[in-house]
Amino acid sequence: MSRVVKCLAVVSAVYVAVFSMSMTVNAKEDKIESGIYANDINLSGMTASEAENAVQNYVDSLADIQITLHAVDDNEIITTASEIGLKWGNPEIISEAASLGKDGNIVQCYKVLKDLEHENKVYQIAFDFDKELIRTLIEEQGVQYNQDAVDATLIRVDEEFQITEGQKGIAVDTDASVDALYEYLISDWDGSVCDVDLVIDVIEPRGTAEELARVTDVLGTFTTSFSSSGSNRGGNVTNACRLIDGTTLYPGDEFSTLDKITPFTEGNGYYQASSYLNGQVVDSLGGGVCQVSTTLYNAVLISEMDVTQRNNHSMIVTYVDPSADAAIAESSGKDFKFVNSSEYPIYIEGYTTDDKKITFTIYGVETRDSNRQVTYESKVLEKIEPDKEIINTDASLPLGYCSIQSAHIGYRAQLWKVVTVDGVEVSREQINSSSYMNSPRSATVGISTTDPVAYNEIMAAVASGSIDQVKAVASAYKAAQAANAQAQAAAAQAAVEAAAWTVPEP
Repeated sequence: MSRVVKCLAVVSAVYVAVFSMSMTVNAKEDKIESGIYANDINLSGMTASEAENAVQNYVDSLADIQITLHAVDDNEIITTASEIGLKWGNPEIISEAASLGKDGNIVQCYKVLKDLEHENKVYQIAFDFDKELIRTLIEEQGVQYNQDAVDATLIRVDEEFQITEGQKGIAVDTDASVDALYEYLISDWDGSVCDVDLVIDVIEPRGTAEELARVTDVLGTFTTSFSSSGSNRGGNVTNACRLIDGTTLYPGDEFSTLDKITPFTEGNGYYQASSYLNGQVVDSLGGGVCQVSTTLYNAVLISEMDVTQRNNHSMIVTYVDPSADAAIAESSGKDFKFVNSSEYPIYIEGYTTDDKKITFTIYGVETRDSNRQVTYESKVLEKIEPDKEIINTDASLPLGYCSIQSAHIGYRAQLWKVVTVDGVEVSREQINSSSYMNSPRSATVGISTTDPVAYNEIMAAVASGSIDQVKAVASAYKAAQAANAQAQAAAAQAAVEAAAWTVPEP
């Protein structure tokens, strides 16, 4: 047989075989060929729909697999695959598996089918997860393991500074942890229980011994007196001062007086004392602490730090000039705040003395020229005198009771910063503008009595509109009541003594 004839015979045999196989392919074109797997799942003989269900069932079976995320110090977050959105990541492998040995020409299909007789085709099942669910998990549960860095601080003892070293902090890096976990799960996870380390950032504390050792210069100091205060108000001033004392602020730090001295509770060391409310003097827990913020405000001004929030009182105070005050009120959001606008740390020292004076001193690194001086001037624009008196009657209080609140003059004022160099004024800048309401002298008068004459007298005094007249009538009534009570007591005593003289001897 010639070589040409032999070749034709081989080709004919191949075509016969391929034709025979193509008939088989056409007969079972909706079934996946033998030897095709998805991981360990044998897809042979399955329809595409059956294969898809088989793989999906496998993925679903991994829903409760535990995944542990490790933070620091043996802390961990435990979750499951389903809780972070496990899903099948490459469902397209089913259509590929179903078309294997069917797509292409007859020769190509023949080759694929012959290859499957010698080696299985295995598709790798890919997993996917919901990155937003992963982020939410880490944000909500990882934050509990964060530890703030503790900055180095100063404390002043016996007029000497002592340095307390800082401590490093740690924090879960959410973005990096989400990316690391997601990448592991879609690339390396095999569907079994696993442990993954979260990405942890180390936070260095601020401040070094060398840096804090330079904080020795007095940048500003200010003192006010609370000598007219009662024990409760004085106790509040002392307590709030104590809470502020010893504060270290680094460059850019903002100080909030309210944050430092609240809550205004007995447990936090406060007492009931007088304070301003809507143009009236009332008792409240913490009454008097505005003198603390005011004293600090003036020390801050002299230090030339940046004031970020300051409010004047509703009525004028007597311990500083108009516009030199700084009121705080938790209920209305009034706060005194300032920023350490220097290039170095600063330290706030506060103390009160036995003669009822409060002082705040701000220490730092002095960078201002020694021949430069800063002073502050209060400028009163207007004084508004009250034009009436107010008398309130109270039937629940006994006649003779008379409580008087002094009048308060209203003011409009400004505070100006004056800078001199070698004694010569070089600048003058308005710092604030303040308005203080006037409040008339007022009295609360008790009118409860069973004596119609006394009642008519007190009501006539009230009708006069004169607090002094009301006070005089109330005082006279109380004096008469006291004299009458004294006379009755004397008469009773005399009667007792007289009876003792007439008792017969046994």
